[in-house]
Amino acid sequence: MSTASRTPRIVSGFTSRLPVTVDNRIRRLAVLSLIGQIVLVVTGGAVRLTASGLGCPTWPRCTEGSLATTPEMGFHGIIEFGNRLLTFALAAVAVMMLVYLWNLRKERRDLFLLALGLLASIPAQAVIGGITVLTQLNPWVVGLHFLVSMALVVLATLLVNRAYGRTGKARTVQLPALPGAARPVMTAVAFFSAVAVCLGVVVTGAGPHAGDANAPRNDLDWDLFAHIHAMPAYLVTAGALFGVFLVLRGRIPGPFRSAVFMLLGVTVLQAIIGFTQYYNGIPALLVGAHMLAAALLMSAATNAADLARYSPVK
Repeated sequence: MSTASRTPRIVSGFTSRLPVTVDNRIRRLAVLSLIGQIVLVVTGGAVRLTASGLGCPTWPRCTEGSLATTPEMGFHGIIEFGNRLLTFALAAVAVMMLVYLWNLRKERRDLFLLALGLLASIPAQAVIGGITVLTQLNPWVVGLHFLVSMALVVLATLLVNRAYGRTGKARTVQLPALPGAARPVMTAVAFFSAVAVCLGVVVTGAGPHAGDANAPRNDLDWDLFAHIHAMPAYLVTAGALFGVFLVLRGRIPGPFRSAVFMLLGVTVLQAIIGFTQYYNGIPALLVGAHMLAAALLMSAATNAADLARYSPVK
């Protein structure tokens, strides 16, 4: 039998072993993707907060003569190179997700496209990361790198919701009816969460944690923009409190109830971290915690808005 004639049989045999329904393998990969995107935000923050932004001073190599970090690069090289390696792990998860969804690529096009978007983001993030290094940590490019990571947290959250059948056209979870105000309020919460994150990037670009002692700053008034950054955060808090009020008053059970309580918890945590770091000289550890909470906030706000969108209205 020729190689050409054996190839279709091999491919057919392989695809026959792949899922024909959304099973636990696909769900676990979706959750792993979300966790990985949040971890990437944390490791990216560690690069900047330990002044390791130029730990690998070139791109795509770590040094002129090596793809990987070398002993001479020390601690900063390990931190920066470790962050680069994490993108390969995320790419592997995205590839596995696409493989497992192959038989469902038409039936569950929503899942397939979300997974494809997460995979396509890997080279995009790598290029932005390279530009960050080549521009000696330009704060606007660093900020763009972070915002893309936030967008990927949003996509991964939507992927989890659809993999578990909570939202999307192929949803299998029966959602309780919500008051009419729930949908616009949660949409507004998600929007103002994104605005707060964008303004946070501006504040960071004016602050002291540049990623390297010689990295440029955006020369904006840090204190002024810190107060501007807080304004949409207040609106997010008000929206989360209103969401909790709606579910308590209407005794609404199920995923939306859990989502708004999670949203309020993350919002309060983020506020505590923000105020504490502001009044204590912006310590690096708290800045890192603030970045982690920002990723959790984007996921929580996306989850609440997504559930509200697909819930029936009373």
